[in-house]
Formats: sequence, C-alpha cells, structure tokens
Amino acid sequence: MKSINPATGEVLAAFEPLDAAGIEARVARAAATFRVWRRTSFDDRSRLMGAAADVLDAESPALGRLIALEMGRPLAAAVDEIKKCARGCRFYQEHAAAFLADERIATDATASYVRYEPLGVILAVMPWNFPFWQVFRFAAPALMAGNVGLLKHASNVPQAALAIEKVFTRAGFPDGVFQTLLIASDRVPALIDDDRISAVTLTGSEGAGRDVASRAGRAIKKTVLELGGSDPFIVMPSADLPRAVATAVKARMVNNGQSCIAAKRFIVAESIADAFLEQFAAAMSALKVGDPLDPQTEVGPLATPAIVEDLERQVSETVAAGARIVAGGTRLPGKGNYYPPTVLTDVPPGSPAYKDELFGPVASVFRVKDAEAALALANDSTFGLGASVWTNDAAERELFVAGLETGQVFVNAMVVSDPRVPFGGVKRSGYGRELSAHGIREFVNAKTVWEA
Repeated sequence: MKSINPATGEVLAAFEPLDAAGIEARVARAAATFRVWRRTSFDDRSRLMGAAADVLDAESPALGRLIALEMGRPLAAAVDEIKKCARGCRFYQEHAAAFLADERIATDATASYVRYEPLGVILAVMPWNFPFWQVFRFAAPALMAGNVGLLKHASNVPQAALAIEKVFTRAGFPDGVFQTLLIASDRVPALIDDDRISAVTLTGSEGAGRDVASRAGRAIKKTVLELGGSDPFIVMPSADLPRAVATAVKARMVNNGQSCIAAKRFIVAESIADAFLEQFAAAMSALKVGDPLDPQTEVGPLATPAIVEDLERQVSETVAAGARIVAGGTRLPGKGNYYPPTVLTDVPPGSPAYKDELFGPVASVFRVKDAEAALALANDSTFGLGASVWTNDAAERELFVAGLETGQVFVNAMVVSDPRVPFGGVKRSGYGRELSAHGIREFVNAKTVWEA
C-alpha cells in the first residue's frame, strides 16, 4: 500500500496491508472496548475530544504538509483542513451532551422519554480528497456518542490514515476506541458481514455506495452514504456579479476541484452570461498551478494519474459532442498529475460534463432565459448534494430554496461543510446526514422509555 507524491510520482512510503489475523485482532479489540467506552461519561469523552483538538492545532503545520505531500492539496488549504478538524472536535466536545440528552415526551405515562444510546463499532470507509476532515466529521460525533470507530481509508493516503489514529492515541483515548485498518477494498464486505460491526458510513463514489449499501442491507445494518455531486451554481441578473464570479472560481477550485460539493455546473441568466463567462474564464486562467508546497500555488496536482485520465476523457468526449473550450482543456506537460483550470460552454445534454461528475478543475457554463429555466436545468441531474444560488430577488430566492432537489442550498454563498449544520444529499448523492445534531444521531439507538 503506497503513499505517492502526486506532484512528482515519488513513492513516499509503503506499508504492508493487514492480514486476516491483524484485522481480527483489531475488530475484537474494538468490540471489547465498546463495552467499556459506552459507559464513560460525557465529561470524560469531552475531555479527551478537547485533547484531540489540541493535538490537531499543535500539529497542524506537520499534518497539513502530510496532506500536501500525499494527495496534492495546496499547503495553506491543507493546514486549514487540520484546523477545521480541531473545530469539529470542539463543537462536539461542547454540544454532544445536549444533542443526546434524554428527550421528555408528554404522554399519559408517569414518565416517558427517548434515550439516545450508542450502536457499537462503526466502520468508516473514507475517501482521499479531504483525508482528515472526512474522517473527523464522522469520528468526533460517533465517539462522543459512545461508539467506537474502525477506519478503512482510501489506499492512496495510508500515512494520513495512520496519523489520524495517532491523534486519538496521543489525546489519551483508550486503546481500541479508534483504529485504522490498512486494508484493500476487497476486505470491506467481510467486515460489513461481521456481527461485531454495527453500522457503516461511507463517503465516496456512487458505485462504492451502491456496493456498501447493498451489502449492509443484506446484513440489516444502518448506513450513511455521502456520494458524488454535480452541484449547480446559479447566477441571476440581480446578483452582485463581481462577487459571484470570485466565489464561483473558489467554489469550483476548492481542493484542486476534487470535492463532492465543489460547484460544477454554472447556470447563468442569458442577460449576464457573456459578462460572467468572460470574467470567470479570465479568473480561472489566472490561477497559479504548481507545487502544493509552494505558498504561491493556488492549484496543485490531482491525487492520482487515473483521475487525470478520467478527466481528460470526459472533457474530450464533451468537446466531441459539441462543447466549446473557453479556457484550459489540455493536460499540462511534465511530471506530476497536473490539469489546468478549464472552462467549457455550449455543453450538450447527454455529454459527460452535463450528466456526470467531473472530479477536477473543470467548470461547465450554461445559459438560461430565466429563473424557472435555471431551476429546471439545476434539477436535471441524478445528483442532489448542494446548490449555490446568487440572487437579490426575494421571489427568486424562495423559488430556488423551495424547488432545488438538493440536501443543501446556499444563497449568495458557496456550499461548505460546517459542524453546526447538517451535511448530506438526496437522489444519487446518498442519504443520511453528517454534522450538527442530525449527524450525531445517525449512529445511536433512539430508545423509547415508558414508565407507568
């Protein structure tokens, strides 16, 4: 299992995957630990979660550098990711007890209430694109609820996977509360089948979600799925156009364009489409592509050669179908997995840029006649994760908030994940929610208590 620098192709480290005995030892340890951990107090868990946040803050430069080296995220953004993990830990440190407090219900019983109790060992199958944040936004609420975690991370970020386990260990969490499993994907089905695994959470591709959900369904186990997205970014004539353009660039290029909630389809009213396209393409073309460790770099390499190859194919097929390249569109020469910021327009229905998720720095710009047409185009997708809407018209705002088929709508702002609000999608973007009170309640038993 290799850690490869996507900027150079250099092998940074290599690890032997766990064998069957190693997996069994960790699963057994997790199951045994849960029986003790579930009985710890919120005060004890909060103390440890605060300590984990302290470790993350103290080690953010080194851990951020690890992200940059292992998957190519620009260094400043990588350090910010670590600090965001610390904020997530502190959010649940502060609020978990209130989120899971007994909920009194008025009935004709002497007392009746709902008690929230942990489920057990939660298997997390996580992606490489936000190698720390994706894990901590599961782990912080799950552990604060009294569950224990087993992490099967993406195979191209083994160093991040091991570093996360060390964060919890250094914070003082008991052995077995959070463990990393360095295993290939073909080991996951047997883990899902294992009676000691109580539930599964996955962030990843639609195909991976389908496989995990079907396997867990046969085992009658709870799943939370956060899958792909092809988020619309809608701009209406009343919008602040310079601000919308600047945010559009940021929203498309977050994490080198490798984000499920990155804006991917830019749907613009006809009356302002020419101005938007000109400004947007110019700003995208001006971004500095380079070494993620260089402080001046705004766009780093994509995580793997396969991602570049997929993106090249999707762009070429879209252009062959009739789309026009306004900026970029050709893989950069030399070593490393570099692809330039790219803008497409005149994208025809049925082409990859219209119907599929493009996981990289490629934006598609569409023209529409009015808000109703924008809404129809935005919803013409199998995905439904997030949407960004730019308008200062109250009627348009209500139209989009009520009509968009997504898990999240951000008005005059880009879509982000924030511990305070629920995160998740509909349609083929998955189901269930992470973060906020909703996220911590995904992996608990809502036990009804009725006292006569």
